[in-house]
Amino acid sequence: MYVFFFFKNIKKLFVCVCLKYSTIYPKVKGIDKSAGRATQRLGPKGDGGPGHKEESIPEAMEVSGETSGGDAAALSSQLGRGAMRGRRMIPSTPENIQTRPENLITKQGNTGSNVMLQANYFKLLATTDWCLYQYRVDFAPEEDRTAVRKGLLKLHREILGAYVFDGTVMYSSRRLQDKMEIWSRRTSDEHKIRITIRLVGEMEKVDQRYLQFFNIIMRKCLALLNLQLVGRDYFDAHSKVEVRDFRLELWPGYLTSIRQHEKSILMCAEIIHKVMRQQTLLDILNDCYKQDKLDYKTSFENQVIGLVVLTDYNNNTYRISDVDFDSSPDSTFQLRTGEKISYREYYRNKYQISITNASQPMLVTRLKPRERRAGQAELVYLVPELCRATGLTDAMRDNFHLMRTLAEYTRVSPAARIDKLMVFNRRLRGNPSIVRELDEWNLHLDEKLVDVPARFLQPEKIVLGSGRTVSAGQFADWTRELHNKPLYNIARLTNWVVICMGRMRRDVERFIQTLKESASGMGFRIDNPRLWDIVDDRSNTYSDTLERVMSTSNPELIFCVVSNNRADRYSAIKKKCTHDRPVASQVFLAKNLTNKGIRSIATKVAIQLNCKLGGAPWSVELPPINLMVVGYDVCHDPADKSRDFGAMVASLDRSLTRYYSAVAAHTTGEELSDEFGESLEKAVLCYRQVNKILPSHIVIYRDGVGEGQVPYVYKHEVDDIKAKLNKLYGDPSTIKLAFVIVTKRINTRLFYNQNNPPPGTVVDDIVTNPLRYDFFIVSQSVRQGTVTPCAYNVIADSTGWKADQMQRMTYKLCHMYYNWSGTVRVPAPCQYAHKLAFLVAQFVRRPPSARMQSLLYYL
Repeated sequence: MYVFFFFKNIKKLFVCVCLKYSTIYPKVKGIDKSAGRATQRLGPKGDGGPGHKEESIPEAMEVSGETSGGDAAALSSQLGRGAMRGRRMIPSTPENIQTRPENLITKQGNTGSNVMLQANYFKLLATTDWCLYQYRVDFAPEEDRTAVRKGLLKLHREILGAYVFDGTVMYSSRRLQDKMEIWSRRTSDEHKIRITIRLVGEMEKVDQRYLQFFNIIMRKCLALLNLQLVGRDYFDAHSKVEVRDFRLELWPGYLTSIRQHEKSILMCAEIIHKVMRQQTLLDILNDCYKQDKLDYKTSFENQVIGLVVLTDYNNNTYRISDVDFDSSPDSTFQLRTGEKISYREYYRNKYQISITNASQPMLVTRLKPRERRAGQAELVYLVPELCRATGLTDAMRDNFHLMRTLAEYTRVSPAARIDKLMVFNRRLRGNPSIVRELDEWNLHLDEKLVDVPARFLQPEKIVLGSGRTVSAGQFADWTRELHNKPLYNIARLTNWVVICMGRMRRDVERFIQTLKESASGMGFRIDNPRLWDIVDDRSNTYSDTLERVMSTSNPELIFCVVSNNRADRYSAIKKKCTHDRPVASQVFLAKNLTNKGIRSIATKVAIQLNCKLGGAPWSVELPPINLMVVGYDVCHDPADKSRDFGAMVASLDRSLTRYYSAVAAHTTGEELSDEFGESLEKAVLCYRQVNKILPSHIVIYRDGVGEGQVPYVYKHEVDDIKAKLNKLYGDPSTIKLAFVIVTKRINTRLFYNQNNPPPGTVVDDIVTNPLRYDFFIVSQSVRQGTVTPCAYNVIADSTGWKADQMQRMTYKLCHMYYNWSGTVRVPAPCQYAHKLAFLVAQFVRRPPSARMQSLLYYL
């Protein structure tokens, strides 16, 4: 449940009205309204966060390595970068279930050096000894503005006593009547409002709903700090940073979450940022019209569909689903009372807002299922003039200077983050209104960050060819150690084709020579390729050339040199090479042909090519068991909003260097579970075909699961997989299975002597969840900003491994991603699954050929 608090003197934010360009836009055919009608104009808020941008094209950008797990990743998330994850298919529930396996004795490991860290948590010192009562509050006639609902109820404070109200639910330590009615007068129109208060139940201190109450109290405290509520989070508009050249503002804010942890109730506090654009969607429409009067509609739709906007009049955010050019502010809709009213009148009556442009089209947003279940209309219509754009455009993200400027403020060092958290703590404890509010409920916030015991694991040994080993080192980066050392498993490239434009030929030939030399130093032999010249770099040209190549020969690999990162061209190449004419392929940016670091680039490309042909550059020291590790992730199909692609990647050998992969589309959570189980069953059979034995241990790392979806995964996916494996093995006792949920987007931050903890840091106490078998691992070395650990939740485990063994295996797998000669943030099978799901969802949009299943063709 998301709750919002009203506070006085909210500063009005840029309700920008464009008078200069009051263009009369011609009417065109709009959307089909049969899907629903705007019976209620202003429903609950939509998706939070800025509008997203899809990832950069793979391969062409990967020669520089993977994204770090520090503030660079956090910045990308906050500013809207990254593919939409496919999480909506699985039902979400707030149920807080115990997933800690019953046979687990302890979830604390013991390997490594013991150290003490700090985390971004404060203890909540609660001395409450009273019972808490929960009431439901209804208003008649309906009032959809939470701030107004709170104001109407506040008039009866003397009758109600001390209470906390989130807009629907009221908490009080006072036992009221089971049902009572009170009346208030709404000042905006002098209407009398009936307020009905019904007792829902009472809560003891051990009740989980107590934590919800604590969170509501804390959000009220944030409002008392005069922070601005934007969507679901609070931001400090007074501390905003203006980026004038781009008409942007960067707002700092705070995110808090109170939960029961191992030994105490803790409040997690995190520093967040939001990009606010000083631009309404009417401004964007005017810009589109000025640039192209004939096709401005298409341009406008391309810019705003999928964009998250802020409506200042109610501090809600919405994701735009469509544009209706057949509607305008003078169009009418029906209120729940049956009365018809225009949007212009509605806003004037309810918000005292005058809409100036009568010809602007209406924006359409589709509400979430939970909001529709709450009685809201499926579609909500918005006025562009009243919608402010959030997030960054593609052009902004591609602007190096802008992104560097934003990073200066969002990439906060550990020491600076600690300082900001302590300032936040002092603001909360030093504000008289907040102190009175907390004292009223006998609550107090500790003045210092919590201390967290942790362990530093020893650096891993990286196993290369001929049995040679090198240390991953203090910073978990063995790039230099690969120079002139043999790869672990070496393929050979004898028959391959290079496709490039004729004007690039000389640079391509020089690069091929460097590539051969770099590969030779690692024991990887590459013969000369056949070069195919093309006259231009259009998508069709590459596609037609690939067809001619594959119809006249049978190359092992095709190497395409492209002039830039155009997605349509990349998509055409990958569709041809993964589905139509399956063959390993590499896409390479022409600008890297003359890069100063050409030898380093050539080394990384050689490693990629070796992997795509079935080789492997390195491994790590592993236990001598028949182990299969599995990764699963989901990515949204941008071309079909009803569909996600789920990718599964499973190891096929003891050294965890060969993989079976499968990807399938699904539209429901049930389809996802079925596809996952069937793909895993095929992978196990493939393992038996390769090794003449079934795996004795299977460890599944499941990514792409939201917090509210854990119960569904626990009750459905795990059971489905167990059933399929039991049928395959016959005797359930012969298969040892672990199912681990991987969560990257977390708010936990860890500090070691005001610096980032090193790679191999494990935390399994204090800030973990007592109902779970969970732990955190810092697997990467981050030199800029604050590192973000990865959270692991083991929801099923019959392996018999101790917690220490599970943690160490997880960290080992972070060394096994072959696109980067260092550790990555998540176990390699998860990263491979993400790469595959992203490739198919964004570019191929159909399952690849089965002939590619045993190759890492998606690197």
